[in-house]
Amino acid sequence: MITNTENRCRFCKSHLNHTFVDLGMSPLANSYLKTEQLQHMEPFYPLHVYVCKACLLVQLPLFESPDNIFSDYAYFSSYSDSWLKHARDYTKLMVERFGFDLRSIVVEIASNDGYLLQYFKERGIPVLGIEPAKNVAKAAEKAGIPTIVTFFGTQTALKLLNEGKQADLLIGNNVLAHVPDVNDFVKGMKIFLKPKGVITMEFPHLMQLMNENQFDTIYHEHFSYFSFITVEKIFAHHGLTIFDVDELPTHGGSLRIYARHAEDASQPVSQRVTDLRTREEAAGFGGLEHHLSFTEKVKKTKRNILTFLIETKQKGKSIVGYGAPAKGNTLLNYCSIRSDFIDYTVDRSPHKQGHYLPGTHIPIHSPDTIRETKPDYLLILPWNIREEVMEQMSYIREWGGQFIVFIPEVKIYP
Repeated sequence: MITNTENRCRFCKSHLNHTFVDLGMSPLANSYLKTEQLQHMEPFYPLHVYVCKACLLVQLPLFESPDNIFSDYAYFSSYSDSWLKHARDYTKLMVERFGFDLRSIVVEIASNDGYLLQYFKERGIPVLGIEPAKNVAKAAEKAGIPTIVTFFGTQTALKLLNEGKQADLLIGNNVLAHVPDVNDFVKGMKIFLKPKGVITMEFPHLMQLMNENQFDTIYHEHFSYFSFITVEKIFAHHGLTIFDVDELPTHGGSLRIYARHAEDASQPVSQRVTDLRTREEAAGFGGLEHHLSFTEKVKKTKRNILTFLIETKQKGKSIVGYGAPAKGNTLLNYCSIRSDFIDYTVDRSPHKQGHYLPGTHIPIHSPDTIRETKPDYLLILPWNIREEVMEQMSYIREWGGQFIVFIPEVKIYP
């Protein structure tokens, strides 16, 4: 186990003394259990999130090494139809906007199973994946996506540079939050980017996390939670300028930032950058006080969720889950929701079926189980794709089944 005994900011190294939210003790969110593991001791770690008074980076101390978290990873991106569409649309946008072609090289950091790079490859554009999880990288290689199995940082960037490789487009979707050493990571991107190259990074937006009460997106794999103000500061520190930004609906509200070398004036800074920075400052993200207001909101949500569950079970109603996402494990463990409330959950990924959720030990079955048991309520744990799930599972209405989500608040969908 690795612990940050000094509890210092991972960007500016200031002491961390201010709590953003404390979600108690929780297991690693993607550490799904096999039947034989249910009788063994299960490690729990503090899920106590701090905000740095100096730079306002919201962050979780490091308790477990990335090697242990990501070496055998249960998340495969290709099992979400909406995420594949997002990847296809992104590819089209990048090619049309920046003109990438067969002379370019597109590199994705944390490329998972090749879900995104496959669409660049279809257009004849050379691609390279960088993925630390061996089991996931193997799936990408099988799909014809060349993939290096390693963590990205300055060492990897220098090695690739020495091999004559640099990126025209350097992509990182939902990886920035997973990086324990954010300075080494961003410095590595600076090294690996061609002089006129473009970086795009997508990550959950702290402003949306707070506005929409998305505390369940906090788990040990996510070391940092970024406002635009803070991420702009970090990139500028390493000689990278954010020249544009898109606000996306993915993962409950994400940012896609576009960055270039500070010395590259070919991409002017857009008005969207100025507008978002101004909105965040007006909302309080330029100061500490606003960040400290989140705790009470989360506590109130927990009480409302438990009230709903107790009242529903007292009426003799059955509840099952849909999905086994990491965010669901944070929610269930923080609220102490186990099989006394949720009979089981289902997931489309065969890599999760037959396992149990960490901490709560709720069993994971195939979606076919829902037709067999006909539950009264289907709790959608990946609430960010609730429309997709409700369309796929619309048949539960045949027996009067209803959908529910708990984030940002308890809501029933008939």
